[in-house]
Amino acid sequence: MRSADPDVMLLSALADPVRLSIVRQLATADDVCACDFTECCDVSQPTISHHLKVLREAGVVVSERQGTNIVYSLSPDFSRRWSGIGASLTNLVQIA
Repeated sequence: MRSADPDVMLLSALADPVRLSIVRQLATADDVCACDFTECCDVSQPTISHHLKVLREAGVVVSERQGTNIVYSLSPDFSRRWSGIGASLTNLVQIA
C-alpha cells in the first residue's frame, strides 16, 4: 500500500541509490537534461526515466521541456521539505 504522506513519499523516493545519485547531481547543477543522467548512473535511459518519474511524483524534482530535451532541477521547496524532516527528527536520537 502506497503512503499518501508526502514525507514518506520523499524519503521513499530518495531511498534508491540511483535516485539519490540523480538528486546529488541536481544539487550541483542548475538544470540537467534527462540524457545526462546516464553519466552518473550505470543504468539505461528507460530506467533513468522511471526514476525521474518517481522523483517527480514525490515532489523532489521538477521538469521543463526545452526544445526536444526535458531538463530537470530540484523542486523549489525540496530544501525546505528536507530540512523540515531533519528538524522533526533532531530530538529522536541522542548523539554522544
